[in-house]
Amino acid sequence: MKPRKHGLLFHFLDVVFNIIVIVAIVAGIRTFLVSPFQVEGNSMVDTLEDKQYIIINKLAYLLGQPERGDVVVFRPPNDHEKYYVKRVIGLPGDTVSIRGGYVYLQNEGTKEAVKLAEDTYLNDRNDGRTFSHPPSSGNTKVVSYEVPEGHYFLLGDNRQGSLDSRSFVGDDAKPLPFVPDSDIKGRVWFVALPVTKIHALEPPEYGF
Repeated sequence: MKPRKHGLLFHFLDVVFNIIVIVAIVAGIRTFLVSPFQVEGNSMVDTLEDKQYIIINKLAYLLGQPERGDVVVFRPPNDHEKYYVKRVIGLPGDTVSIRGGYVYLQNEGTKEAVKLAEDTYLNDRNDGRTFSHPPSSGNTKVVSYEVPEGHYFLLGDNRQGSLDSRSFVGDDAKPLPFVPDSDIKGRVWFVALPVTKIHALEPPEYGF
């Protein structure tokens, strides 16, 4: 039996169909699974550097919630036209305090605040130099943030050069320190470019 011959229109439609399928698959992957981003600025050095390309895992937060220490891509509360990349420090129900250049954390239901061990990702310039706003001022004024349900408190690893939860304000100059979970788009999975910098990001161990 001879194979059936198809006309030019059939082959054209077949090509168009395959292109549509491929585009749909890629769009689905970018929407629900993974997506590339380029880092802009130095707010996360030494963890991430300016102009690096990163891959974020979106599925992680479709199936679960952000964890303390995750590096995430999100829309800042004062500008939904942009994407930022920072580290999750405070979870819903936490009280985050900044004093003496360090971050202290009091979990919901506990009586005492514990100093957060951040030496694994803060370099020598920033370890022990987390200041209240403005971040580069050396301001040692004690500030505390009670993280509401469904929100997170985020800081950059370059504590003296990061626009983050300490600095977000609205048009009326009212502080907006907390990021709703709906604005967190994914967890940084690994650095993809440059090739010499390829590596996966490992979550830190805080010991509590």
